[in-house]
Amino acid sequence: MNLLDNHKEQFQQTIEHLKKDIASLRTGRATPALVEDVTVEAYGTKQPLKSVASITVQDAKTIAVEPWDKSLTPAVESGIRASQLGINPVNNGKLILLPLPELTQERRQELIKVLHQKLEGARIAVRKVREDIKGLIETAEKNKEMSEDDKYKQLDDLEEMVKEFNDKIREVGEEKETEINTI
Repeated sequence: MNLLDNHKEQFQQTIEHLKKDIASLRTGRATPALVEDVTVEAYGTKQPLKSVASITVQDAKTIAVEPWDKSLTPAVESGIRASQLGINPVNNGKLILLPLPELTQERRQELIKVLHQKLEGARIAVRKVREDIKGLIETAEKNKEMSEDDKYKQLDDLEEMVKEFNDKIREVGEEKETEINTI
């Protein structure tokens, strides 16, 4: 009975969540991920921007947002203004253009701090999964479902897997930090 194989997916989900989470951190170039989860008041409920408009990249420094329902244009504009992105939307009647200002060194440092917080959150999630699996392994040994040798083998394998996923988190973080610092 190998409990690690059954729970490897939880570690993988932590990495996927981290990648999705840091995609919204702004780098030097435009990407739809920057704004797709901005909350917009539409039809009496709060919805992500990606569910009420198409988001495209016009050039390296400009994102274009086209609401599917033109009556939502003011709501989309105010949702973007209210977000913490620091982007000032320009409405040309048909599209809402989001020109991305150059990142200052100060803003880059702020983004890197946020990145490090998100990386630490992912490491905490990995540790939590490790503790859950460790508990299952020890319970299985107490219930005589595995031998003491198997328990220690699986605990060693678990530590190896945790190290592997922490290395992946570090790699993802270094990649994103390089992206943020690239001018």
